[in-house]
Amino acid sequence: MAEAPSEYRRPLPRRHGYAGEFYAYCRKHELRFQHCIDCGTWRHLPRDMCAKCGSFRFEWRKSSGRGKLFSWTTVAQPMLPPFADAVPYSPVIVELEEGVRMVTWLINVKPEELKLDMPVEVAFDDVTSEVTVPKFKRAS
Repeated sequence: MAEAPSEYRRPLPRRHGYAGEFYAYCRKHELRFQHCIDCGTWRHLPRDMCAKCGSFRFEWRKSSGRGKLFSWTTVAQPMLPPFADAVPYSPVIVELEEGVRMVTWLINVKPEELKLDMPVEVAFDDVTSEVTVPKFKRAS
């Protein structure tokens, strides 16, 4: 459940340029990544040029939202005060079926329950009335 805008105290993602486009799709509860029109490579973080073929041509394609747990670390001492209530928490890297990897949150899973290659699926969190963050949960 999302918190009211005045209650959300954690940093919000930047929402301009390609990141703004990415988060605009998230607001619609769609996980989309850039897909190179010339070579078919998926990419994230969003950027101008394909790292594989150098093309500037891309389209935003919808992801399956399914993937697996690729890596994680567990935080016991928060770097920023707004995260103090969450410790211990584990930022994770999820590898999506499309091949892109993203740093995110895995919800409703304790750090000691994390397992390499754990199947996950996207779970959108409307953190404010304007911002939706893609998080992940165990796949059902």
